[in-house]
Amino acid sequence: MLGKKFKRKLPKQYTYIFEDPKDADEFYHYVNAKYQKTYDDADGNVAVTIAGEEHFLTFYEVERSTQTVNLIPMIVDAALEEKGYGSGSGLESAYTSRSGTWYLALTVTDSDYKDSLHPEHEQQQDVVRYVDGLRQEYLSTTHYIEVYLKSE
Repeated sequence: MLGKKFKRKLPKQYTYIFEDPKDADEFYHYVNAKYQKTYDDADGNVAVTIAGEEHFLTFYEVERSTQTVNLIPMIVDAALEEKGYGSGSGLESAYTSRSGTWYLALTVTDSDYKDSLHPEHEQQQDVVRYVDGLRQEYLSTTHYIEVYLKSE
């Protein structure tokens, strides 16, 4: 999907997105082990070879949160205020609650900086298979030394 449609801060290009159940920065450690390279936030790209062609992988950790309105504390506060106890019962912080889910968003460009995940890109299917394989390997690996040894 287009990254901007998923989260505003993502680039305006096609993005492979999946839920990340692991701790923060785990994908960084995975990438560092797999490609034997320290991922550089400033550079932002990891060179990968897909179907014999050089591509550049960039990833983002993004959170999508949901906000819920909790009516019970609001009703209790309103009832207390109506009975003359005034506001400020301390329940204001419970009026809403937030919970979030973390996602990894991967973008891939070719050596000409064209969006490799774009449906009209000639290698789009190969790129989708590649990033899906990354997702499966990342989610199934607990010790990144395994990935490092497989990569050698």
